Amino acid sequence: MNLVGKSLLDLIGNTPMVKLTAFDTGPCELFVKLENHNPGGSIKDRIGLSIIEEAEKSGDLKPGGTIIEATAGNTGIGLALVAAIKGYKIILVIPDKMSREKILHLEGLGAKVKITRSDVPAGHPEYYQDIARKLASETKGSFFADQFSNPANPLAHRSTTAPEIWEQMDGNLDAFVAGVGSGGTVTGLAEFFKEKSPDLQMIVADPEGSIVADAVTKGNYKYEGGSWLVEGIGEDFIPTNLNLDLVDDAITVSDKEAFEVLQTLLKEEGILAGSSTGTLISGAIKWCQKQDSHKKVATLVCDTGNKYLSKAFSKSWLKDNELIEEKEQGNLSDLISRRADRGEMISIKPGDTLMTAYNRMRASDVSQLPVLEEEKLVGIVDEEDLLLNVYKD
Repeated sequence: MNLVGKSLLDLIGNTPMVKLTAFDTGPCELFVKLENHNPGGSIKDRIGLSIIEEAEKSGDLKPGGTIIEATAGNTGIGLALVAAIKGYKIILVIPDKMSREKILHLEGLGAKVKITRSDVPAGHPEYYQDIARKLASETKGSFFADQFSNPANPLAHRSTTAPEIWEQMDGNLDAFVAGVGSGGTVTGLAEFFKEKSPDLQMIVADPEGSIVADAVTKGNYKYEGGSWLVEGIGEDFIPTNLNLDLVDDAITVSDKEAFEVLQTLLKEEGILAGSSTGTLISGAIKWCQKQDSHKKVATLVCDTGNKYLSKAFSKSWLKDNELIEEKEQGNLSDLISRRADRGEMISIKPGDTLMTAYNRMRASDVSQLPVLEEEKLVGIVDEEDLLLNVYKD
């Protein structure tokens, strides 16, 4: 029997799980819950719905109100999706390392996006959470979603994500690996799982540079100014929503390890996933390989890789950020990041029109193009050339 939802909000949750077979997981079996199947493409749809509905119940969010949040992207999309359907305005403050695809998605949903720096700590005038709080205090009729402290965040996972996983695994689960952004996923899942099975291990997979893994394994809460390219997880502080007492272990994962896993996940499992998923699966693999007995382990495909095509799945971007290795030739070709003979260069031919040049510049967000004839450079077209020809006409 086919069920028809009253709105897209009815399709949030109840995502499938699948066993991975492409990775060496030692004596363990590894399963992933495909949160990329949510309507907004990520697990954050769940907390977007929970935060807004709890705010409506409490009266903190009234009809015609404005939702304000600091977000790495996916929480913003979840909130913006629900806001669009329910008729709220929304303003989002986002760090500048977020993918262009996420920002375009947010703007398409009608969100007003403010971009700020991603390389500054709390207390700095351009720190994204501080900007959002200030904005909420100055905006009449606004509601600050505050995913890092809002109890509706872990509630979403305690009441929906965790019970779904438990049922899908028939209650046979030994460990779960999650990442920490706001802390709500880890806390909500752990609260449910520990009640069902006190011996279940809750593991954090954390990017290099984040303080969470050291806080778990060493009791060290000091931020050393680290940075990472993976989006959505890793922190320079311990969020209020993160209950470290429920975490049993932590694994640190480099950007290189995370992005390498994404390539294998797509090529051998057919799963197009976002960058944080690479950290989670890599961390889960590392933890599994340390075990000396069979265990059933699960983690998350947090969001879809469609939001990272220009980064995680771009060879040029990966090479520019030293995330993939190529055999050195021992000559000047080693210094070329985008090679025309490999089809990596955006270019035009001498016979192409200016409209072709314009379209390729716009699509690739570049200001100039080489003119190639049989892989030889015969000229360069830039924005000034296009403008001069427009004025001539």
